[in-house]
Amino acid sequence: MTYQETCNYLFTQTPMFEKQGVSGYKEGLENTLALDKHFGHPHKNFRSIHIAGTNGKGSCAHTIAAILQQCGYRVGLYTSPHLVDFRERIRINGQPIPESYVIEFVENERSFFEPLKPTFFELTTAMAFKYFSERKIDIAVIEVGLGGRLDCTNIITPILSVITNISLDHTQLLGSSLEQIAMEKAGIIKPNVPVVIGETQPETRPVFEAIADENKAPIIFAEDQPEVLYAEKQFSEMIYNTRNYGKISGELCGSYQTKNANTILWAIRKLEDLGYLYRFTDDSKSPAKGLEIKAGFKNVCATTGLMGRWQVVSESPMVVCDTGHNTAGWKYLSQQLNEVKCNNMYIVFGVVEDKDIDGIMALLPKHATYFFTKTNSKRAVSEHLLQMTGQQIGLNGDAYSSVEEAYSAVKIKAKKGDFVFIGGSSYVVADFLKNCL
Repeated sequence: MTYQETCNYLFTQTPMFEKQGVSGYKEGLENTLALDKHFGHPHKNFRSIHIAGTNGKGSCAHTIAAILQQCGYRVGLYTSPHLVDFRERIRINGQPIPESYVIEFVENERSFFEPLKPTFFELTTAMAFKYFSERKIDIAVIEVGLGGRLDCTNIITPILSVITNISLDHTQLLGSSLEQIAMEKAGIIKPNVPVVIGETQPETRPVFEAIADENKAPIIFAEDQPEVLYAEKQFSEMIYNTRNYGKISGELCGSYQTKNANTILWAIRKLEDLGYLYRFTDDSKSPAKGLEIKAGFKNVCATTGLMGRWQVVSESPMVVCDTGHNTAGWKYLSQQLNEVKCNNMYIVFGVVEDKDIDGIMALLPKHATYFFTKTNSKRAVSEHLLQMTGQQIGLNGDAYSSVEEAYSAVKIKAKKGDFVFIGGSSYVVADFLKNCL
């Protein structure tokens, strides 16, 4: 098979949550453990950092990986979903897994895994761990796919666990309350392994404390003594004034990144305490300084290949895309959009069916003109339903059958001094980056 044929096989022959929703999710670790045994337990051949949470785990994972790369580590990075190319999910020092490896993995292992009927994510996780092991990485930053307790990444025993925050998302799978969702996310807490918690609510903090205590896991609440004292938001960067590292310039400039930065810096502090944050020069090593940390924040996209976080793709007119896709994320995006100074604001907007559509749309700025659309996914909400819902709450706009069609219509209207935003779902951003640039 060619690389594209191999990707089509993975997308169509294995259940895929991103495409199918609940029917593409399989609870339990039986397949994961079988795959892990078959490949010789590859995750045991490298150290890892495990990151869970409702929002921000991708930004945190990429930035921590970028900082570790600046220190000289050979860093594996496993994240999801991908936006343009499947290979974005599995990287070493920012370089995607080779097409040839993906092809050979599927061709060589089909006879074993097809009878198991694994999900797309189970198979992808096995591929990532095998690849990282064979390429002899120093450390991997592993992002949880969904939840934590029963996520197939949860076979690892990391040197550090990170949980960014908890909000109501994927409630049909993880539970309908913050406590229930926190319990699932806290499933990544391992015996005697430190855990950094980015943000808590009164409902979630006792859950984390109880599970950490049960596992004798040292727990750090990043919000209790913030590393980020205050942030200065600029359009092309965030300037963080920090307790221990001076001023840090962050390439990721969404309003929500201030919370992420605080979580990241506490994770870095813990890695320093554990003796894992070194600067490597030739065959020697010495404690890392703030320069490596600052370089990681400043160059995270170029270092790791991160896309879709308040990503500026054009400046005249200004065009920005962002993967924020739930109510908690849109509280920050809405605030940032309302602060944008422009002549006219145009928003290409679509969501998928398992989200709080009414809650998200209530946060959308009413002064914008909307281009309601749907993604190339079975989970996509009809553009006509979004238009109708929008009209009921004072959001004006037309419906378009694809992101490409919606953006083509925007380009006719948007002029210099206007602002265009594309988002509502990771899949809207994915369709935009693949088809419209």
